[in-house]
Amino acid sequence: MVLSTTPSKLYFPTHGDDGYRVEHYDLSLDYRVASNRLGGIARLSAVALGPLDRLVLDLGAFRVGGVLVNGEAARFTHRGGKLHLAPGRLGAGPFSVEVRYSGNPRPVSSHWGGLGWEQLTDGVIVASQPIGAPSWFPCNDRPDDKASYRISVTTASPYTVIANGELVSTRRAASATTWVYEQAEPMASYLASVQIGRYQQADLGAGTRLVFPAGLAARVRYDFGRQDRMMEVFSERFGPYPFGSYTAVVVDDELEIPVEAQGMSIFGVNHVDGRRGEERLVAHELAHQWFGNSLTIAGWRDIWLHEGFAAYAEWIWSEASGDMPAGDLAARWHRRLAALPQDFVLADPGARLLFDDRVYKRGALTLHALRRTMGDAPFFALLREWTAGHRHGSVTTEQFTDLASRRTTEPLERLFADWLYGSRLPALS
Repeated sequence: MVLSTTPSKLYFPTHGDDGYRVEHYDLSLDYRVASNRLGGIARLSAVALGPLDRLVLDLGAFRVGGVLVNGEAARFTHRGGKLHLAPGRLGAGPFSVEVRYSGNPRPVSSHWGGLGWEQLTDGVIVASQPIGAPSWFPCNDRPDDKASYRISVTTASPYTVIANGELVSTRRAASATTWVYEQAEPMASYLASVQIGRYQQADLGAGTRLVFPAGLAARVRYDFGRQDRMMEVFSERFGPYPFGSYTAVVVDDELEIPVEAQGMSIFGVNHVDGRRGEERLVAHELAHQWFGNSLTIAGWRDIWLHEGFAAYAEWIWSEASGDMPAGDLAARWHRRLAALPQDFVLADPGARLLFDDRVYKRGALTLHALRRTMGDAPFFALLREWTAGHRHGSVTTEQFTDLASRRTTEPLERLFADWLYGSRLPALS
């Protein structure tokens, strides 16, 4: 994997270090729910891209008890969310870091409120997009540095722990249980997640499951009852599901929006009404497993490659399930967007507009315009080639537009120029 030194730092220049990449994170965490106390040992296996005399990790307001680099104690300073290490001179190639830390985790401040590790009424949610990962572990916090993970969490036995990847063991000792998960496929730091709560679980088959509070069982089972069919539709349109399993978690608190994580989505109690009133969100978050988690943007300016694709997946599911066709939804949203300010560029909206609804819906409209130009069969063949060719990798807008242009005889230059790089909303032909 080759790291880009520019795109990932464009919007958040204080996050991440382009001098190295991490290949594996081994996180051993001990968490006390009542006191919100976290103790951690993070072991990173990394590769220096050239000689290094300093290392920088992103880490929130914890007390750092000690740092080892290649097994030797290293000098460090910790301030402003950055852990600066002075290991002596490292040559290009593999090295290891171990960080021992503890404290009361708190979310990272951002334009969108607190991000990362956050207390629920009775448990924890981790929602890190885009810069919240340092709220709970030391990392190279850039979306194009993807690594495998082992996440071990010890907490009081009444609680269930859900983390990325596959559950490989549980071990109970006295009043606490240790849960160990392994995420083999490469994952960006902001997609790493831990959910802790008093949950029940239901296996839906084919590697999918639901996790939810007992009192919501009936509503959850109904509202997510078509998720298996969704998986079939998206696998046909986008290519095979890219991970070993998928978990939908419903927490017993209200959330402003659902949260994506790799192999997992998290919903609030307000997203479950027993009438499938928010089923489009179930489709949206599932689609992120292809667009966002397997294919992850190299830099945040290309966020439409995540959110525009997931928003269009809502429309794909709508027509596949016998509801409103994608063309009707496109016309409806085009009218709405035409009445809003047209003061941003979809392929580079700026950090403050990353999660503006116009990014989502204009992204979906861009894909619908491309579908109408190419035709259904070539368009969906393009999506399957896109996901297969960059599976578990990093992607850019230019890579997508180049691939699309090679897969059709239709001229696409004007379409992409207008929809992606112009501020005025194009007509929906």
